[in-house]
Amino acid sequence: MAKIFSGKQVIKILCRQFDFVEVSQKGSHVKLRKTLFNQTIATIVPLHKELSRGTFRGILDLAQVSEEDFLKFK
Repeated sequence: MAKIFSGKQVIKILCRQFDFVEVSQKGSHVKLRKTLFNQTIATIVPLHKELSRGTFRGILDLAQVSEEDFLKFK
């Protein structure tokens, strides 16, 4: 079973290791974005204390980051 991450931890790793930038926040949801070869990639991360496994995978799918690559930086 993979480690359970908080929303803040996911944002920190995506920004530092995968070059995402915080664009906006509405309530408890933070929008992250990066531009890669004329393509804009965006994802939304809820600021929950613990992200469910499905939410975590959904965030990574939108960010186009594999779970294996993400877990290298935990």
